[in-house]
Amino acid sequence: MNDNEAIVRFVDYLTNIKNYSANTVSSYYNDIKEFNEFVKREKMAPSILQIRNNRVCKNYISYLSSTNLASSSINRKLSSLRTFYEFLVKTEVVTNNYFEEVEAPKIPKRLPKTIKENEIMMLFNACDQNTPLGLRNYCILGVLYGCGLRVSELCGLEIKDLDFNDLSIVVHGKGSKDRVVIMYQELADDLKRYISTYRLDLLYRGKDEENRHVFLNKNGTTLTPRGVRVILNKLIADCGETFHLSPHMLRHSFATALLNNGADMRSVQELLGHENLSTTQIYTHVTFDHVKRSYEISHPRASKKNNQAGN
Repeated sequence: MNDNEAIVRFVDYLTNIKNYSANTVSSYYNDIKEFNEFVKREKMAPSILQIRNNRVCKNYISYLSSTNLASSSINRKLSSLRTFYEFLVKTEVVTNNYFEEVEAPKIPKRLPKTIKENEIMMLFNACDQNTPLGLRNYCILGVLYGCGLRVSELCGLEIKDLDFNDLSIVVHGKGSKDRVVIMYQELADDLKRYISTYRLDLLYRGKDEENRHVFLNKNGTTLTPRGVRVILNKLIADCGETFHLSPHMLRHSFATALLNNGADMRSVQELLGHENLSTTQIYTHVTFDHVKRSYEISHPRASKKNNQAGN
């Protein structure tokens, strides 16, 4: 087996066995091809299947660091290569996964960016709910901010995933892992109205009347993550504002709002679809200011001091 055949088998494994999205598979493929090109260019091994020690792996990480690539990007590439060689070991193509011996560069912790409550309200108010696209956009905001979905999960939603009796949504998340999230009553009512009226108007513009995806673009085809970003940018412009907003910031804001209002960490973890609680715990840093304000208002010694300062 040569390098290209090994890569093709791995891509097939990710696509058909792991059921990873096309974007995720493309990222893995590009990371492996870049490493393959590095090995050939630097003549550090006859092929990526004939690496005999971790020196090549360490040199590659050093090379990536020298290009001023962000630590998070280097870690992603390292993760891709570890997974690739783990697959090769399991399929007995190679005997060792030398990338397991390579230490990942430390990533500085960055707090998730959120959107202010008054800003999100401006976006909701900018949606004309009496038009097909306006009501659709209103529902998109409701699902992203009210249910905490990733933008890819929102675009993948089908009508069968919505349960209006239980006020719940089945979300098909990363790695084909499904989870159930809750929708509030107003969002359920808005989605029912959109699906029974304006979604049909959009559907008739497309060529596929069997399309069951919830959110359609202006041409009647399935909305894409890029299309969602365009919608958010237009809503900001319609508000006369210039602040930056990504779909993921709405997901961050969803988690922060829950924790600020007393939700427990495990529940937020389930709703976000995080495999590890440590991933969810980063939001506790965001909510610290809220906790501090609550303490100053509620604790008798702290509130006493504040009252004296005001006298």
